[in-house]
Amino acid sequence: MLTGSCYCGKVKYESTGKILIFANCHCPDCRKFSGSAFSSVLAVEKSGFKVVAGADNLVHFNSSPGKSRSFCKTCGCPLFSRAEQRPGMVLIRAGSLDVDPRMKPQSHIWVSMKAPWHDICDSAAQFPEGFPKK
Repeated sequence: MLTGSCYCGKVKYESTGKILIFANCHCPDCRKFSGSAFSSVLAVEKSGFKVVAGADNLVHFNSSPGKSRSFCKTCGCPLFSRAEQRPGMVLIRAGSLDVDPRMKPQSHIWVSMKAPWHDICDSAAQFPEGFPKK
């Protein structure tokens, strides 16, 4: 099971479902949302994901049509997002995890849009756009 929380601890979540994908996303939205060169995200099964504390402290922001990003309204910590185009998954921000997911990111996505000042220095697969089609 994965557990996570925001920086101030008011919002807590858990995921008992399968990790579908673990990737570093380099899209401009994730860069802005994380304040970094990329955002490490775990795509998990929606059916096993739930907010267990502080749901009333969550703020949801529609960053693009059909995509909602959720964060703590007290500390501003980005926690997870949902996309209509992927209705069966929740994208957890790996930095908000309270436990070790026991795996490393499998890929880099949206590499075609990565920050020009960042070099990818690992051997994980790279995809010019989003998650690879399965």
